[in-house]
Amino acid sequence: MSPLVVLILAVLATTYAGPIVRLAAAPALAIAFWRLTLVLPVTGGLAVRERVAVRRDEALLMAVSGLLLAAHFWTWIASLRFTTVASSVVLVSLKPIFVWALAAAWLHEHPSRREKWGIGIAVLGATLIGVGDARLSLGALGGDLLALGGAITAAGYYVIGRRVRATVGVWTYATIVYAVAAVALAAVALARGVPLTGFAGRDWLVFGGLAAGPMLVGHTGMNYALKHYRATTVNVAALGEPVGAALIAWLALHEVPSLAVIVGGAVVLTGI
Repeated sequence: MSPLVVLILAVLATTYAGPIVRLAAAPALAIAFWRLTLVLPVTGGLAVRERVAVRRDEALLMAVSGLLLAAHFWTWIASLRFTTVASSVVLVSLKPIFVWALAAAWLHEHPSRREKWGIGIAVLGATLIGVGDARLSLGALGGDLLALGGAITAAGYYVIGRRVRATVGVWTYATIVYAVAAVALAAVALARGVPLTGFAGRDWLVFGGLAAGPMLVGHTGMNYALKHYRATTVNVAALGEPVGAALIAWLALHEVPSLAVIVGGAVVLTGI
């Protein structure tokens, strides 16, 4: 399948992650853990078929990537408890600006002039949404800061993916990174006394929905695209997620977007 088609499908698959997380009563750590764990049997089975040898330096980078992914999910999912879906998803989508800096410093990959303009415009739109929501309450501001932390950690995860995916198959990469992230989240949950079982049926439906779409198709599809496109390019494409998420939240959760969200969303689309 064309890498471009895979990337488009991956972005579409991520759009409903934010809205359905709001439907779960389970703690953020548990949601993140099961989102990763439920997808491992699929990625692991396909990784066995790849039969790709992994060097020590690649394994170390994938372990770091997994820890960053765990931190990303934890901070982002937690942010949804305090701020709106639109604000959280858009702020976490600021990761292209951090990817830009990391990829330039480490991989010596620089965005084109057109991409620089696109990133700048999209970030401006995201800032409009974040500032508009932060004015509502201190709780919303705290949620926005958590989402921003999710953006920074996700940037590291994607830049490492761009580096490792040059030599490691997508299923092998995804399995190792997802497994490390799941183990890290389980360890944090155990240390903090956060339960990982005993949830209601609706929570398990949310876990399964997150694993099947945003995780298996979304994240893995973007990891596939990282071999063919620069990390900055993949993340600019991913900025389509907040627009779809805000629309779903409006239609399904009756979370009516404010004027700042509408204007900011239009600016984000212009940037893309």
